[in-house]
Amino acid sequence: MNPDYFKKVFGIENRTKYFVHVLVYLLVISVAIFALFIIGTASLNKKGGVAVKEKINYFENLNLEGKGIMVFDVINNREIFSQNPDMPLPLASLTKIMTVVTTNGKLDNNQKIKITKEDLGPEGDSKLVVGDSWRASDLRDFTLITSSNDGAFALAAVAKSEQTAPPYNNASTSPEELKNQFVEEMNETASQIGLSNSKFFNEHGLDRATNMGGAYGSARDMATLFEYALKNYPEILEATRYKSIEFNSDKETYVGENTNTVVDKIPNLIASKTGYTDLAGGNLVIAFDAGLNRPIIISILGSTAEGRFADALKLIGATIKELPNL
Repeated sequence: MNPDYFKKVFGIENRTKYFVHVLVYLLVISVAIFALFIIGTASLNKKGGVAVKEKINYFENLNLEGKGIMVFDVINNREIFSQNPDMPLPLASLTKIMTVVTTNGKLDNNQKIKITKEDLGPEGDSKLVVGDSWRASDLRDFTLITSSNDGAFALAAVAKSEQTAPPYNNASTSPEELKNQFVEEMNETASQIGLSNSKFFNEHGLDRATNMGGAYGSARDMATLFEYALKNYPEILEATRYKSIEFNSDKETYVGENTNTVVDKIPNLIASKTGYTDLAGGNLVIAFDAGLNRPIIISILGSTAEGRFADALKLIGATIKELPNL
């Protein structure tokens, strides 16, 4: 073969050209091998049942109406989901949870509470009758399940009167003054529990004016309060798991209808409490067992009258799907 041919083939220019071609071929082959490796690994993972799935956020795109939301895992003491959880918002009748927590220990369950004219002063008619007498525990349960403002006023006045002399029926201090003293105790109790974003101005949560709520708190605070009540005084919230309960006072028979209209749609409901005023909008706190003794608390503030229930059901569904990943 002509030596000049080899000189031409292996000349500097051709050597450079061939070297570049070799590099390109090697690069193409490397990419092909790497791609085959990735595909093969994925195929093996699928065959072995260990394919890594992309984590799904079940709380995305729920279209919630609530302004402040907290989903709390009680057993593991952890937040599962939240939205503005520390924003103080009007509480409306969620206030009554604090009312019954504060009365606990001050009233004996079998103690009789006589309904007075002053007790019927707050807005809203719960059909209580002046002069009628209730067992304290029945009035407490009736107040929570029906969200009775009159019942909350009566509980607060009598609970405070038990700490004063002379007895309530002959006291020189008016029921309104006793109630104000009781509200001070509600705030002291809130501080002890650690409700850093809560402030109570009355015992029932009714708005004081068009721009002034009867109480304020955050979604986190309400979840904390519910957890505190369930751990320390579970009996005071037990009635709120039922759709309706019949109560017998000394003079009347009452059917207490739960203000939580989705009470029968919540799986393994432990307790619930609603709240609604024009200023607060729709509020709701629930506790349910997500399975194998896994209590979950959901608090919703600043939704709408119907939106709070829709929000709750959406959050329950997302929580149940999320739990296996936690």
